[in-house]
Amino acid sequence: MKFVFDLDGTISFKGKPLSTGIIAELENCIVNGHEVIFASARPIRDLLPVLPEAMQTFPMVGGNGAFVANAGEMIAVTAFQTEMVEHIRHLISTYKLPYLVDSNWDYAYTGSEAHPIYRNLDPLKLAKKVTLDKLQEIVKVVLFPGEHLKEVVEALQQLPISIYEHTSENILDISPNGIDKWNGLSKLGVVAGEFIAFGNDANDAPMFVKAKESVCVGDHRVSELTTMQVASSEEAVIASIRSYSAKYK
Repeated sequence: MKFVFDLDGTISFKGKPLSTGIIAELENCIVNGHEVIFASARPIRDLLPVLPEAMQTFPMVGGNGAFVANAGEMIAVTAFQTEMVEHIRHLISTYKLPYLVDSNWDYAYTGSEAHPIYRNLDPLKLAKKVTLDKLQEIVKVVLFPGEHLKEVVEALQQLPISIYEHTSENILDISPNGIDKWNGLSKLGVVAGEFIAFGNDANDAPMFVKAKESVCVGDHRVSELTTMQVASSEEAVIASIRSYSAKYK
């Protein structure tokens, strides 16, 4: 069985690398004959530092599906069309929005250094921080709407793009039209109904509805789509991984 794991808030807590306990349980999952796949909102660049070296070549989906990698190689990158980029630039300019914009590797960032997202931004210094106009293509956008949340959401909803609002961080996470975690997983050959999904937020919904069984970590309304809900604690997550790993052994 394939086991698909979101990272932040699911098996990685407070932006830290996977704990020894989580790593041991993932290794046990593999020993039981299962395949481990990671699916995160982070681009692949920022996903790698959270993982132990031995797992950095595992199949993975980044940027909510915009990036897909396997065996240490990027196999798919989906960028915004030029028209959508212009719309997003106009919104940024109109409301003077801080942002994080990712290309296929480098990025532009104007948000606060105090924001949690900044602490997870290219910690290994693998990429270049550049100005927005220097990015040749735009793959993923995070906007910090502040007091303009309602107006920005309404404007974005008029565009053919994928939008996820993370209220706890007060950010809007934007991906190209039709791109989500399930879209990325399908590019890795994952088949609907033949995987177990673990996640904790709205951006996990597309893979939850395609999974054989699913686990929501923590208290989120997306739990309505899952088979099980567990507490947002390492112990509870480890126990749920162990349970499903044994069930499908």
